[in-house]
Amino acid sequence: MYTFESRVRYSECASDARLSLLRLVNYLQDCSCFQSESLGIGIEDMKRNHYAWFLSAWQIEIEDLPRFNTPIAVSTWCYGVKRLLASRNFTIEGQDGTPYVRADSLWFLYDTKLGRPVKFPKSQMAYLEDTPRLDMPPTKRKIDVKGDFACAPAITVTRQHLDTNGHVNNAQYIQMALDALEQTGQALVPWRITVQYESMALLHDTVEPQVFESEGGRTVRLARPDGEPYAIVRIEVRS
Repeated sequence: MYTFESRVRYSECASDARLSLLRLVNYLQDCSCFQSESLGIGIEDMKRNHYAWFLSAWQIEIEDLPRFNTPIAVSTWCYGVKRLLASRNFTIEGQDGTPYVRADSLWFLYDTKLGRPVKFPKSQMAYLEDTPRLDMPPTKRKIDVKGDFACAPAITVTRQHLDTNGHVNNAQYIQMALDALEQTGQALVPWRITVQYESMALLHDTVEPQVFESEGGRTVRLARPDGEPYAIVRIEVRS
């Protein structure tokens, strides 16, 4: 298990002085990036060997959101590899042990020269450890959407949406979905966020948010102009 400690900064807070959902997801992905650097297989190694880790799916459960200036500990571990997918857990806790967030995720290794997923080389198996999986439902790679939907304003991808791979960062899709809910008058306080990533949105691409009613919450399909999804985000409320 890899852990780093931090403190909730003012710049990371929403208007209620609690950690914003965008910054929450950033903490999770930062933790996995820090672990990669600690193992010597971080950003520079990725560039040198033309590969990148991409997310296939998220499942994030939010018990509470820490307030401004709260000391926190963010942890991650890879607990399994099957075919082309690696499974990784995350937690955010107070340094006193208070549980805030737990998450499960599915990742694949992408060869940036070949333009496709590839099998994990031996160097990447350094992530794998025997820490047990969190007690969470299985993370699904597919989220069903059907029925009528409300349209939120289209989004043009700008540089602020991009990460070092040159495409929209995974956390930005979640923020787009949350913004779409607010713009269509359907804002929710999330308990669980699940995401299915389908294709990569690039600079100047157009993203069209479509909001569907779903059991226990809402589902937002972030679609290309041809209707195919970049990502599908499901927001569930506590029952």
